[in-house]
Amino acid sequence: MIEPQLVVEGAGVLLRRSVSPRASNEYDPFLLFDHFAFNNPLEGPIRGFPMHPHRGIETVTYILDGSVNHRDSLGNAGTIGPGDVQWMTSGRGILHEEMPKRGSSGNIYGFQLWVNLPAAQKMGQPRYQEVNSSTIPVVEKDGATIRLVAGEVDGVRGPVTEIAASPLYMDVKLAPGATFTYPIPSGHTALAYVFEGVGEFSGEVVESVSMVVFNDDGDQIEVKSDAASNGVQFMLIAGAPFKEPIVPYGPFVMNTVEEIQQTIQELRNGTFIK
Repeated sequence: MIEPQLVVEGAGVLLRRSVSPRASNEYDPFLLFDHFAFNNPLEGPIRGFPMHPHRGIETVTYILDGSVNHRDSLGNAGTIGPGDVQWMTSGRGILHEEMPKRGSSGNIYGFQLWVNLPAAQKMGQPRYQEVNSSTIPVVEKDGATIRLVAGEVDGVRGPVTEIAASPLYMDVKLAPGATFTYPIPSGHTALAYVFEGVGEFSGEVVESVSMVVFNDDGDQIEVKSDAASNGVQFMLIAGAPFKEPIVPYGPFVMNTVEEIQQTIQELRNGTFIK
């Protein structure tokens, strides 16, 4: 289990970080998981994430409350609100900006996941999938309410497709006393970020806010919600590892030091965006 750490990113944004990019790459293909919430007045003005570059990864933003105004060097611009997802494949390079805005509740709440790209796709064409909340299927099953962003549940597929890591990304809410099971292919990395309530995850009682790391030798995960509780809600994340060496450097994740040096040189000489 991982205890999220408070970190400051962007122009002064306070985040809970469970996973960060490291050369050891323990959670391959997942590089980073942040939980952002601007709901403490002591945090001061919302500064957000001004225009910044990415290369070699995919960034996934999922909003629960509030909204994020975004724009990028591909010419995309818009707003993602509650229940919306932005899945951006940076490929060889993209510049983008994300500026949060409080919702009617006064809150901003959501998650950002970074997914690695295999070496063969790191310098590929940047791609962008913006998914409206209304197009994300909701599966009701045995006391579980599942919002399916990527992957499949009982023949229902999430709207995000053609991702190299074959990811599963879903928001699962269990009613009190419910049990949720899901098959995970052998060898895949599987994580659960518990952000509301308390539940039993593969035999271990976990309280929010925590990140659960499942063993990769099981054929399924099991989550139980105690009948005396208020239920539990978590993000379930799984994917196929690439098993390649990585060199993370800020917003860039490549396979060699030389590739990172080349990226920095392109930023300096103005050739980063093709």
